[in-house]
Parts: sequence; structure tokens; C-alpha cells
Amino acid sequence: MGTTAASGDAIKHLAMIGNFLPRQCGLATFTTDVYQAMRDRFPDLRVDVYAMDDHPGRYDYPAAVVGAIPQHELSGYLTTARTIEASGAQAIWVQHEYGIYGGPAGEHLLALLDRTTLPVIVTLHTVLEKPNADERRVLEGLLRRAAKVVVMAERGRDILRRVYGANPRQIAMIPHGVPDRVFVDPETLKPQFGWQGRDVVLTFGLLAPNKGIETMIEALPAIAERHPNLLYAVLGATHPNLVAHEGEAYRDRLKALATELGVGGNVAFIDGFIEHDELIDYLQAADIYATPYLNPAQITSGTLSYAVGVGKAVVSTPYVHATEILADGHGVLVDFKDVAAFAREIDRLLSSARDRTRLAQRAYDRGRTMIWPRLAEATLHETEVAVAARPRRIAQASTAVKALKPDFAAVERMSDATGMLQHSIYSVPDRRHGYCIDDNARALMLMSAMDDLDPVERDKWTTIYASFVQYAWNPDERRFRNFMNFDRTWCEDVGSEDSNGRAIWALGVTARDGKDSKHRDWARAMFDATASLGLDLGSLRAQSFAMLGAAAMLEASPGHELAKSILERFPDDQIALLDTARRPEWQWFEIVLAYDNARLPQALIVAGQALGRKDLVDCGLETLDWIVAKQTSPEGRFRAVGTESFHRPYAEPLQFDQQPLEAQATVDACIAAFQATGDQRWVAEAERAYAWYLGQNDLDLPLASPLDGGCFDGLMPTGLNRNQGAESILALQLASCAIQGLSKSVQGVAGTTRVVA
Repeated sequence: MGTTAASGDAIKHLAMIGNFLPRQCGLATFTTDVYQAMRDRFPDLRVDVYAMDDHPGRYDYPAAVVGAIPQHELSGYLTTARTIEASGAQAIWVQHEYGIYGGPAGEHLLALLDRTTLPVIVTLHTVLEKPNADERRVLEGLLRRAAKVVVMAERGRDILRRVYGANPRQIAMIPHGVPDRVFVDPETLKPQFGWQGRDVVLTFGLLAPNKGIETMIEALPAIAERHPNLLYAVLGATHPNLVAHEGEAYRDRLKALATELGVGGNVAFIDGFIEHDELIDYLQAADIYATPYLNPAQITSGTLSYAVGVGKAVVSTPYVHATEILADGHGVLVDFKDVAAFAREIDRLLSSARDRTRLAQRAYDRGRTMIWPRLAEATLHETEVAVAARPRRIAQASTAVKALKPDFAAVERMSDATGMLQHSIYSVPDRRHGYCIDDNARALMLMSAMDDLDPVERDKWTTIYASFVQYAWNPDERRFRNFMNFDRTWCEDVGSEDSNGRAIWALGVTARDGKDSKHRDWARAMFDATASLGLDLGSLRAQSFAMLGAAAMLEASPGHELAKSILERFPDDQIALLDTARRPEWQWFEIVLAYDNARLPQALIVAGQALGRKDLVDCGLETLDWIVAKQTSPEGRFRAVGTESFHRPYAEPLQFDQQPLEAQATVDACIAAFQATGDQRWVAEAERAYAWYLGQNDLDLPLASPLDGGCFDGLMPTGLNRNQGAESILALQLASCAIQGLSKSVQGVAGTTRVVA
């Protein structure tokens, strides 16, 4: 195995994911056995089982199962991730088999693992040498996420390295566990099953066509001719999936085959899911164990391991697990579907008690190295290694950080003659996803905000982003389109309300702040032609975006009637929503949190100032104070409302995934609050939100890339999302511009996360 025994001292709490009894399948039996083995070997170890549930509500799970995960419900996986993270578990041990997790090839499991910070140990019950695209993608995802991967056969290690490029140091080989039973003479147990006087050959497992039972039945006439007292016991229920499809038709076909060959009296079909101790009794009562399986790639067989563990003479086809565990004379291998070979070898062993007993003793000796306590020790050792290797994040003291100078390089990298592309793979633009007006509207606002941009470059890119916004306007629908393919074809006739609100916002800001009069004139004209759509917006955030644009236009053109109408249209409705949703502990406009939250109070503050309505300013300040508190970690750092928080009624925000958009919105809203009140507290809050980009966050990881103006797409439980999309880059650059402007007007600001321009 290449491991040393675990002490059990370092690990006190494990979370384990897999099937569990009373669900009837081999993996459920295995997970139940390893759970019990862990508890027996390490009594002080807490093991929380999260059982995969293919029929929610059907199984009466024991107390060991602290949670069940509905197989096909992605939300259940995400909820479980949060539960495990909050439980105090030190690591997660996953039993992986295709077919038990939801999504293509079980990809829902990856969603769970990606939302925890804990080290992951994965035991692979199947390692496919020729996976399809989904199977490869999921297993490669597991390899990326797992600290340790456990296989039960050396062939599994070889396939992982050769086919999947796995790191050899990541892989551990720990054989399938077996019960710790004394070696017994089968004759002493045969009366328990009415088998006295019979030569018994046993096959155990869920009945299915891939088990090769037909091969054994076809071999029986030749064996029975020399051993008339032969009994072939086929132990196990029909596989539930097969029963659901055709009932017991397969079992009936096997019975008919035995009758047709004249050996019906030599075959006993024992139908049922056998409990653990009774199964071991059956195994020990048999003279020979046969596994005529048809799948050469089968890399794990629990039943074969159990047979070896209790000391059975085994005759098997040469699937992967059998070739390894029966190597060096620990069992007999015959070719797949070789009826004559099965008949010959079983006859030979039944004819010689000496040979049969010698082979059984050799198998038993090998099984001593595989008993459950040894598996428990080896697995816990690998877990201890994984936990010890986990990087320790040492929280940095909140100190002054230097604000980044706005940098256009990453924005330019993501842009071409059409506009700014939406997404990237790492830092390389991903053209498959094309463009959207959301990002080009933000980029247009950035052109007005960056003071030090070369005038020629500013003119070029302002024109490109403005042209995109202009071309997005659909006069027939009186709405802006949003998404454009890379070939410049539109994906829709009408974009989302939010994208339309952002377009109005960008036009208002450009009309007010554009560096060149030609761009200011263009923006005013476009605003006049399009902004009336803002009066019809129903989305709260879209309304807020339009209000911010209208306030900017009112500054550019005092008395602008359309801008004033937009500003007057929504605030009272939003305050009414606040009153409806309000609870003593909930001071927000909706019963849920979503994205860009701080824009809602920012828009009320700005509208209140523009309209001379103190009540709007006060409401904006009150709700901003509430959302800022929700966005504060226990350590006092900015914590963006995680995307998993969205749409959870009256629920506290969740920690991940945190995205750059939220920090930028908070920076802008706090600056608006400072401008409205002169209260230095809002300067400190803006700086605290900005410091999130620079590493003062939950993971102590900077999202900003100072050398080129880039920004990673978010904080996940496992670290950074290392893609750098347009939204993230623009959020950082716009926030840097805002902080630069704030710093120029404020000197000597106190605060634990002081940002110095």
C-alpha cells in the first residue's frame, strides 16, 4: 500500500459521501462497511455520512446518515456543501462511482466539491480506460479537486497516470476491505443453509447480464456428471434498474436455461439483498467461489475481495481486479465465456480436497492484509497527509494598501474593433461568447472616468464602445439588444431590462463626463432618443441603473425633462417595496439578496440629491448601512454577497462565490453617501470594499493583477476563479477610478483598511 498506519490523533471529524444501507447496492454496502470500520478502529473519530438518494424519502437511514442528497437536484449538492463546511469537518471522503451522482456523468458532485474549502479524498470504484467526453471531464475535475485519490488496484493507478495524466504522488492504492473472520471448514456451516452433503459453488451479487451467470450454468452439466451432488448457489437480488425495466424476466431466463440443460436441480437462486453477517456465512459455507464476470475493465469487485478475505478457493474470469488479487497462485483464472475451462477447473478443485484447501488458505493469508482495520488505518493516514498539506491561511492585519492606478491594458486586451468581449479563459479572450451591451456600456463609462488615458486612445475606444451601444439600439422594438455573437449577429431583438438600464446609465454618464464634446453631444442625442424606455422598467436594478443615468444627464443638462421624469418615476415605488419586505432584522427592498445590491441605495441617494428630497437620501443611507453590515465578515473585512445567496428569502448571505461587481457597487454607493453627508465613515467603507480587490478578503488572495490591469472573476471556496472576464476587469478599473477621485478630495482619512492613492 505504501502507507503507514494512521494515529487518529490529527483527524477528529470526517464527512463521507456515498451510498449507504438500506439502499441496496454494492457501493452502499462498501460505504456502510468503511464507516463501521472507521468507528471501530478510531472510536473518537466523528464520521458524518451524506448519503446519495436515488429515491428521496424511500430509505430509512440510520443515525450515521446526517444528510441525504437527492441525486438529480443540484440545489441539494450546494446545500450539502454549505452544511459540511459549517459542520467543522476537517476533510471530505468521497466514494465515487458512475451512475450515483446527478448531471452528465455525475458532474453535480463537482459543484459540491467546488463549494467547500476542505481537502477531498476520493476513492474511485471505477477507473475507465476509454471514457466518453463527459466521463473524462468529470474524472479530470475530481483529479483537480482531490488532495488524494484512492484506487483499489494497481491497474487503476496505471490508468490514471496514462489516460488522465494524474500526478503519481496524488494516487494511493488501498485494497478493498474485507471482514475479519476466522478460517473455517465449509462443512461446519453448510447445515445452516441445508447444504450438507453438497459440493457448493457460490456466486454473489446483484443479478445482471454482465455477471456472466450463463457461463457457469452452461458449465454445470460437465461438472455435475462427475459430481452429482453439485449445487451452484446464485445469491443476490436482481439489480433494481433491471427490475424496473423488465421485472424478473432475466432471472426467469436463467432458470429456464438451467432446466433446458438438465441441471435445474443443481442450481439454487437465492433471491434477496443479504445482510452483511449472513453474506459472510454464505461465503464461508461454500467450497468454491466463482466470478464469471464479462467486463474485462472491472477494476473493483467487493464480492471477490470478501471471498478472498474469508479464504475461498476462487475461479474467475481475468477482469482487472481478479488478475491482481488472485495473482501468484492465490486463485484460478480462466478466459471470458470459457465454459469448458470453468468446468475443468471447478471439477479439479472439487476432486481434490487437498488442492482446494491449499488454495483457500493462500487466499485467506492474502486477505489478512485487507481486513477493514487496515483499510481504515491507511485511509485515515492519507487523510492526515492531505490535511497537513493544506495551505494555512494566516489572516493579515488590516493595514493601509496602495490603490492601483487605473490601467487600460486588460480592457484593451479584451476588446477589438467591434467592442469588448464578454469572457476569457484565464486572460485570453474567449470569442465563443461574443459581446454584450452590459460590458460595452461599462467600458464606455470607463473612458470618461480614466483621467490619464492617452487622448488618441481614448477617442478610438470611446468611439468603438459608443458605436456598439448605438448599434444595439433596435428602433422597431424601442429597446436595446444585449448579446451579440462574434460574427456580429445579434442573439435577440430585445435585451434584458438590466442591460437596457445600463445603456441609459452609460449614455447619461458620457453626456456629463465625456472628455470630448463630440462624444458628449452624441450621448445626449442617444439619451433623448432612447431613454424614455426607462419609464417602463420593472426590474429594481434596471430602474436604479436608469436613475443613475438620469441623474448624470440632469447634471449635464439642468432641467432635462426626461431625466427628471425617470428620477421621479421610481423612488416612491421602491420605498413602498421596502416597507412591504421590511422585518426587524431585514431592512431591504426585496425578501432576497441578489447581485449589484448596493446600486439600489446608491440610486436613491443620488435621486434624492438631484430632486432635493431628503427622505430619499435618508432611505438610501439607511439601506446602504444595512447592506454594508451584511457585507462585513466577522474579521471586519468586506465580504461580497456570494452568488449562492441569491433568491433565498430572508436568509443571511452566503460566503461564496464572491464577485468583483459587488465590491465596485459598494465603492460607488459609499462615495455617493459621503458626497451626500460628508460623513468620513463612508470613505472608510468605500476603501474597505476596494481593499477586497487587493487581498483584504476572506481568502487573503488579491484579485487584482497590478501588472496589466486585470482582475480575476471571483473568490470561490477553493481559491480564485482565475478567468478574467470583462465584467471583472471593468469592475476593478471603475473602482480604481472612483477611489482615485475620492482620494484626491479627502486627506488624512482614518480607517483600518486605509487606501492611499
